[in-house]
Amino acid sequence: MKRREFLKSTAATAAIVSSSSIGLASFGQTNSVAQDQDMACCDRTYASPADAMKAPPETVAYVPAIYVGTEVEKPDYLATVDVDPTSPTYSQVISRLPMPNVGDELHHFGWNACSSCHGDDSKSRRFIVLPGIGSGRIHFVDTSDPRQPKLHKVIEGKEIAEKTDLSAPHTVHCLADGNIMISMLGDANGDGPGGFLLLDDQFNVKGRWEKETGNMKFNYDFWYQPRHNVMISSEWGAPNTVSQGFNLDDVKAGKYGQQLHFWDWKEHTITQSLDLGATGLIPLEVRFHHDPTSVHGFVGAALSSTIWHWYKKGDQWTADTVVAVDPVETKGWPFPVPGLITDLVLSLDDKWLYFSNWLHGDLRQYDVSDPANPKLTGQVWLGGVIGKGEPFRGRKLGGGPQMLQLSLDGKRLYVTNSLYSPWDNQFYPSMAQEGSYLLEIDCDTEKGGLKVNEKFMVDFGKEPGGASRAHEIRFPGGDCTSDIWV
Repeated sequence: MKRREFLKSTAATAAIVSSSSIGLASFGQTNSVAQDQDMACCDRTYASPADAMKAPPETVAYVPAIYVGTEVEKPDYLATVDVDPTSPTYSQVISRLPMPNVGDELHHFGWNACSSCHGDDSKSRRFIVLPGIGSGRIHFVDTSDPRQPKLHKVIEGKEIAEKTDLSAPHTVHCLADGNIMISMLGDANGDGPGGFLLLDDQFNVKGRWEKETGNMKFNYDFWYQPRHNVMISSEWGAPNTVSQGFNLDDVKAGKYGQQLHFWDWKEHTITQSLDLGATGLIPLEVRFHHDPTSVHGFVGAALSSTIWHWYKKGDQWTADTVVAVDPVETKGWPFPVPGLITDLVLSLDDKWLYFSNWLHGDLRQYDVSDPANPKLTGQVWLGGVIGKGEPFRGRKLGGGPQMLQLSLDGKRLYVTNSLYSPWDNQFYPSMAQEGSYLLEIDCDTEKGGLKVNEKFMVDFGKEPGGASRAHEIRFPGGDCTSDIWV
């Protein structure tokens, strides 16, 4: 399905959304200090979000670089990027770790340990857990030397399918007991609803986490809060559906999700499901407050272009729409173009919410001190299809802002523009030849506001092995979407 055909088919959805609309600067350090910090940061966890915010700034970032869906027949690789502004290699890829096989589609990834393990000296944030959503493989990368990661182990997708009847790994979270949990989008045949894979601390397949899937139709992201004995999960679609590109007829046929599920964390069963309806189509990234005592969180419904705030009311969970991005009348398009919210991130102090509109091309910052009443405080335009994207260093940016990661102190927001190769090729076909980018946005955490850092850009279109697509971003010392406090 071509981009124009897709947008035409989404006119009905855009109309639904329209009718339901609701109305800290980088600080430097010497390069030698940065390198010393890098060498120690793999073991770093934090007692609280406030402690994490006081940590030294990130000096390297890890980004999967993807060749799936391009004409380059090479394995995807993990790029290590220098993000230290005092370094001579600032804003450059300083190492590339290719995977053993072609066709993985590296996507979301995480760590073997995070702040949920704080206080346990036997567990350290050392190994990256790097799945391939296409192949089902899970790679384990040793970051003992953060600037030169090394491949440690690979679990084949076939082994996972045979032992657990699961496929298409997505979100990775470490657990306080040392196990690793991964949301899986499908069964061994690529159909829904998928489930949750458990790996032990030696990176062996342990089995499935859930006792039953209940009325879950699909799977995607998840986050847990042990103090409230709850885990929340969201829904995308089955691998056999999403891998074919987007077609609104699949939504009409019920092949995409619109539910949030609240699980009993101890019993591994669903206790409540919320159907978000036509204004909550395809709820993707879920972000609980980092404060482990809080009962508040947010999810972005991609297709409906809405942000939902969930919270506990009495003994029941509920959710309300708190932001809706209106579709935009665009010259040359016969109908309004939807925003398509594809990622969001919450600062460690739970005050600032950021999200990306992949089709419109804008990044937004909201003050969510009152989570039920977000206030728009910052916005920048980076590409998109509606013509508002601003040039960067005189260059027109392709694609739209997509994956986001926020520094621990909340002052630097990193962004890439690749979503998923079948969807990239459908909506932004030139990305397969041009590659994608990594940019950094400076965030005003006093009054609010966003500004593109003109000194930083990694152009993955100029990689030595050919243009590649960049996806999720992680830091050796932790970040705002991988650490959970218990």
